[in-house]
Amino acid sequence: ACTWDYDAIVLDLLMPGLSGWDVLQKLRQQKSTPVLILTARDGVQDRVRGLDSGADDYLAKPYHLTELLARVRALIRRSAGQAASEIQIGPLLLDTRSRTVTLSGAAIQLTPREYSLLELLALNRGAIVTRTQIYEHLFEEQEESFSNLVDVHVSNLRRKLGGDFITTRRGQGYLLHD
Repeated sequence: ACTWDYDAIVLDLLMPGLSGWDVLQKLRQQKSTPVLILTARDGVQDRVRGLDSGADDYLAKPYHLTELLARVRALIRRSAGQAASEIQIGPLLLDTRSRTVTLSGAAIQLTPREYSLLELLALNRGAIVTRTQIYEHLFEEQEESFSNLVDVHVSNLRRKLGGDFITTRRGQGYLLHD
């Protein structure tokens, strides 16, 4: 983590062969990247130690994935200021604070799930996002077979955005590009 620049770091204190406390200390000596501690240690003393040692947030297991994602987004927004509230992809503009989308200046009406899907793809622009990752991001329930729910939401999003923003990589997933 000290070699590359990251928007935020999620750090588990209980790593095999490493002390999360030592990793946090080294990160703080070299970087100002926001750190969220994610751990099974949920005592008040552990939380205080984590925050006093330089962590920006602390989340104890078990946690809900949507809460973790919201906390990471908040860390990134706070560290990057206003610039992080907008994601520009060609003529497409996502405002992460108001959760609105415009295309060439015209508002695009999206459902909450469509917005979440678009935001996930935008945050991973240029990288393949698997159907499983999308499903886990959009839905709370865990199923062995998630039928065609992901495909339906991707199709609806494509219809509303027009153009060729979302590409399907057969057997791999989807990616968003300019």
